[in-house]
Amino acid sequence: MATTGADTESAATHPTSLSRERVLQGAVALADEIGIDAFTMRKLAVTLDTKPMTIYHHVPSKEQILDGMVDIVFGEIDRPPLDIDWKVAIRHRCVSARRVLNRHPWAPPLMESRTSPGPETLGHHDAMIACFRGGGLSIELTAHAYAIIDSYIYGFALQEANLPFGGEEQIGELAEDILNAMPVDEYPHFVEFTTHLVLRPGYGFAKSFEFGLDLILDGLAAAAEAERCDDVDMHGTGR
Repeated sequence: MATTGADTESAATHPTSLSRERVLQGAVALADEIGIDAFTMRKLAVTLDTKPMTIYHHVPSKEQILDGMVDIVFGEIDRPPLDIDWKVAIRHRCVSARRVLNRHPWAPPLMESRTSPGPETLGHHDAMIACFRGGGLSIELTAHAYAIIDSYIYGFALQEANLPFGGEEQIGELAEDILNAMPVDEYPHFVEFTTHLVLRPGYGFAKSFEFGLDLILDGLAAAAEAERCDDVDMHGTGR
């Protein structure tokens, strides 16, 4: 049967391939490309080859689109495995989170700001709490642990996203340019740090992430052990 002009116009206005999932995936891809500050519904419509009002047939508001985008990011982060030691499980999740946030540098400021979390977000939070609690951390220490760890991850990811260099070769070139442009005698410690570390082969800013993460996890483990000892002593069955 022949397609009429009205049918063609309707298909163009309401493309059958458009869906909530396609809108949200397109929104994530657009934010990855241009950042969240430049993100608009009009630009999203262009990306999806549709009109802004058509998008609202699938996702009713920009706020719900942002909620959905954050939920997609949480869905990409590995949840901590619950059948291994809690420190190993949380470390695995944190390394995964940093890797995902490097793909989506716009996401960290939004991760904890949404007031209508989706199923992936809620499931992720529940799995994290379960891991901490399964490792013997109290409710109070679990709250501290989750806040500290994610503050560290989000902060590190933001810092990485805003560094004025990419790989090791670029950081070396930048460091040399800075050294050549400054009076080195006035900043001896900066010069020592740059020449004896930054300019050496193999240096990478990203290596500090797992070092810092392990310090946090070791500190939390020590706090959990102290908590257990205090609890035992309080009930008269301790040392």
